[in-house]
Amino acid sequence: MLREIRPAIVLLLVLTAITGLAYPLAMTAIAGAIFPAQAQGSLIEKDGKMVGSALIGQEFKDDKYFHGRPSATLAPDPNDSTKTVSAPYNAANSGGSNLGPTSKALADRLKEDVDKLKGENPNAAVPVDLVTTSASGLDPDISPEAAQFQVPRVAKARKISEDQLRQLVASNTQGRLLGLLGEPRVNVLALNLALDRASAK
Repeated sequence: MLREIRPAIVLLLVLTAITGLAYPLAMTAIAGAIFPAQAQGSLIEKDGKMVGSALIGQEFKDDKYFHGRPSATLAPDPNDSTKTVSAPYNAANSGGSNLGPTSKALADRLKEDVDKLKGENPNAAVPVDLVTTSASGLDPDISPEAAQFQVPRVAKARKISEDQLRQLVASNTQGRLLGLLGEPRVNVLALNLALDRASAK
């Protein structure tokens, strides 16, 4: 019986070593050599200090900054561990709200967000990505339309021209990958850092 079990045990150990150790270590080393910034998390620095990642959104509330998509991520309530509280862009608990099209809570939140955004820019249609959450709750990007929609508010808060801001948005817009895949997008953190640099001049 040992003769029959021994090859299975040896095969299990060999495959575990290959797929559980050698392959992951080799892929990590190759990724680090070919794509060093991405392998470290696509981290973004400002004045030598880490301010975020290009892959994970951040919450910007100040009117002088462009805002990202709403985030539905949650965290445990510090006062009652059986409940959760809103924790926007919480990378430790990625996920959507799971609210469906018949949800009154979702409809109420959407109406409130649309009304607020209409108050900021009553002459333009509200882009859908400014009121809907992504599936992960961590989306770092918004559509160029969502960024352009926010230009009047940011221009007023910063006391700079809307044309200057529109050019900044255009210069921070990334196109489709290989001209085919995905949609044009604007990384909110990168745009806000560019905005700070432009304002400092």
